[in-house]
Amino acid sequence: MTKEELILKANEVLAEEFEVEESVITPDADIKATLQLDSLSLVDMVALIEETFGVKLKGTDVSSVKTFGALYDFIYERL
Repeated sequence: MTKEELILKANEVLAEEFEVEESVITPDADIKATLQLDSLSLVDMVALIEETFGVKLKGTDVSSVKTFGALYDFIYERL
């Protein structure tokens, strides 16, 4: 999977799961603010990423990731 494919897939599943327009998901956007995440929905996001990309993540790892660009890098490094 190329990084471009990863970004497109991540945006698609996150927009669908958290009911936001894909257009608001940009590399510089803050994840928690854009997706309106609380601690419970952050766990949902981690589970969604694990299921979608077949990677294992720790919630503590993901909590340090602030932007979508950083999230894409984070996932890509673990593929």
